[in-house]
Amino acid sequence: MSDWLAQLADPQLEHLGALGVYALVFGIVFAETGTLVGFWLPGSTVLFSAGLLAARDGSPVSLPVLVVGVTLAAVLGDTVGYWSGRRLGRPWLLRRAGKAAKHLPRAEAFYAKYGWFAVVGCRYIPWLRAFTPIIAGTAAMSYAAFASANVVGALTWGALLVLAGYAADSLPWIRTLAYAIAGTAIVFSIVAPIAGALRRRRTARTR
Repeated sequence: MSDWLAQLADPQLEHLGALGVYALVFGIVFAETGTLVGFWLPGSTVLFSAGLLAARDGSPVSLPVLVVGVTLAAVLGDTVGYWSGRRLGRPWLLRRAGKAAKHLPRAEAFYAKYGWFAVVGCRYIPWLRAFTPIIAGTAAMSYAAFASANVVGALTWGALLVLAGYAADSLPWIRTLAYAIAGTAIVFSIVAPIAGALRRRRTARTR
């Protein structure tokens, strides 16, 4: 299990070169947050791995470029998602989501419950990361509030994961912690939908 998690949290990016790594990382971050195309892209894994790569001796990948680029891509992605939802509305979101629309009610409930904190916290959950900025737009959240949550989320998710990967190269316990978090996230992403489906079925039978 530990070897499998290690491969998941440390994919090989060296063969891409510096420009290839930047294009891949920034593109994934934007796609995950600005469009619904990147619904299942492994953004968190790629960010951590890019930080690991930047820390290696002789690496052409620059840590400052990664941190700044990831933060900007995350902010821009969420901004595009917000204005898409604000201008085009929920019907557009339903059409755009396609099969992924089954996750929409849970994402809307998450936003309705937590508001500003949902925009920040959704960065760490893939299906929420894709939906929440757009939902904030359809719900007409004030742009000032959204923008502040957007920046905080970009820094605490994107920049922080890159820095964590960079630090993990010299501090093995950080890498071990990252594997544990990755395993927990994977289990949660599998168990949570199953538990939700069972709860809805139980409620329907009761009614």
